[in-house]
Amino acid sequence: MAHRLKKEENYSYIEAGEGTPIVVLHGLMGGLSNFDAVIEFFSKKGYQVIIPELPIYTMSLLKTNVKSFAKYLNDFITYKGFKDVILLGNSLGGHIGLYHTKLYPEHVKAIIITGSSGLYESAMGSGYTKRSDYEVIKKKAQDVFYDPAVATKDIVDEVYETVNDRNKLIKTLAIAKSAIRHNMAKDLPKMEIPTLIIWGKNDKVTPPEVAEEFHSLIPDSELYWIDKCGHAAMMEHPSEFNKIMASWLEKKKL
Repeated sequence: MAHRLKKEENYSYIEAGEGTPIVVLHGLMGGLSNFDAVIEFFSKKGYQVIIPELPIYTMSLLKTNVKSFAKYLNDFITYKGFKDVILLGNSLGGHIGLYHTKLYPEHVKAIIITGSSGLYESAMGSGYTKRSDYEVIKKKAQDVFYDPAVATKDIVDEVYETVNDRNKLIKTLAIAKSAIRHNMAKDLPKMEIPTLIIWGKNDKVTPPEVAEEFHSLIPDSELYWIDKCGHAAMMEHPSEFNKIMASWLEKKKL
């Protein structure tokens, strides 16, 4: 990772740039480095990009849920002294961002989601019964992307280690159940916040119809597709992702 991890109080995070804060929320098995291209690009465009390490595997089991993570995010935003933030979340991170916006709308001026959970959760935490089989896990990791080569050995190894760690697996399954419990279909129509939806046309984890549903439910939303792209658009097509996000922020005067 190009940026040093800062550790302060109860928080670990990386940050770069100065200006309007963009708080980036990683997914369940997504590292902070998944957003390297975002931090490089936007930290030079008048934004302060901050990626907190979410306490996905360190919260007590009782608090391993979407609502607790949303509260943790709010505590972090308060700790940093931010007033108006732009939230950017992938997968579970998108869900946490949306739930945070439901609870604390006064702190958020825009939200960007990509491959977000919150409406469709069947892909989260499922299919780990053969978790000791490296090839099975490798295939699952490759399925996240349109181009399986994006799932490097490091990524596969990390997923394999996570699902074979009993504590992490229990937390992963708890989060998957929590994501289903915290379905946001009823909340989204009440959220007036400007929302950008960037989605891979070939996302197998949260299929394209999920993006369409988010778009239809969120009043002030715009939906952009990236072709030949799976569940993590900011990794698979970083330049296109950044271009879409930058032009939307400019259009919205954010």
